[in-house]
Amino acid sequence: MIFRQARTLCFSTSNVCLFTVSKKMSRVLIVGAGLTGSVCASLLQRELPNKVNIVVWDKARGAGGRMSTSRSPNNPSCSVDLGAQYISATQYYAQIHSSFYEELLAQDILKPLSAPVEGMMLKEEGMVNYVTPHGISSIVKHYLKESGAEVFYNRHVTHIHRKDTGWEVCRKEGAPERFDVVVLTMPVPQILQLQGDVGSLMGENQRRKLEAVSYSSRYALGLFYKADTRIDVPWAAKYVSNNPCIRFIAIDDKKRNLESKDSGPSVVVHTSVPFGIQHLEKEKDAVQPIILEELEKLMPE
Repeated sequence: MIFRQARTLCFSTSNVCLFTVSKKMSRVLIVGAGLTGSVCASLLQRELPNKVNIVVWDKARGAGGRMSTSRSPNNPSCSVDLGAQYISATQYYAQIHSSFYEELLAQDILKPLSAPVEGMMLKEEGMVNYVTPHGISSIVKHYLKESGAEVFYNRHVTHIHRKDTGWEVCRKEGAPERFDVVVLTMPVPQILQLQGDVGSLMGENQRRKLEAVSYSSRYALGLFYKADTRIDVPWAAKYVSNNPCIRFIAIDDKKRNLESKDSGPSVVVHTSVPFGIQHLEKEKDAVQPIILEELEKLMPE
């Protein structure tokens, strides 16, 4: 059976649904250690305590996915959010997801965004924005820890085969492993590239819908500065509307209210989507000088 919600696919041989398990411990693999995968792992553990053995694989070197935080190689306390910059809660979602927000706020994982953001457009009245003092990936890491899952990085799934009442999952390096349930939370194009029995489980209509999914592409550049560096601008983050390359700039430590004399500022730059698409196939080393050149035009100091 195939269970699909948002960009998540679950493959299970159960005749009922994902959450109906046998008396023995079911071994569940969640592919992707981003927000979807981490929340899925946490909810499974909460709903089915002592009934599931949860394993998480991700092809990257660490948790976060599109909510990744990078740290300075010279000062681990200096970090920058490369992915999502803040969390926006509309009144509707704040209400239906109130338990999640309350939990994250109570543990200081989320704090209201109080620093000035120039050019921000409020999409809905009553919307509240939050930042993460310890980096946006701290949300993902919180849910992975809550789940008690075994988390493995640098594991790139290539094939999924039906085996008896379970699934055999193959990766680029290492031996295949068997699981009772597999949940895929990576982007749709990566799901469609999987070999094995995944394709045969999709109906033609479902495959067409998945193939129609598109993603915006942009580059993110993180910059770390020495402790005595000052960036004198009146904003903590800024949306840029008059540059062919850059769409967003954030003084990341200022955005998260973490300015410190012992740690230098960190800056993140997001390019526009058209620039990202135009340079999608280029090497990072070729794109970085272009972004830095445009940043110098916008912020010569």
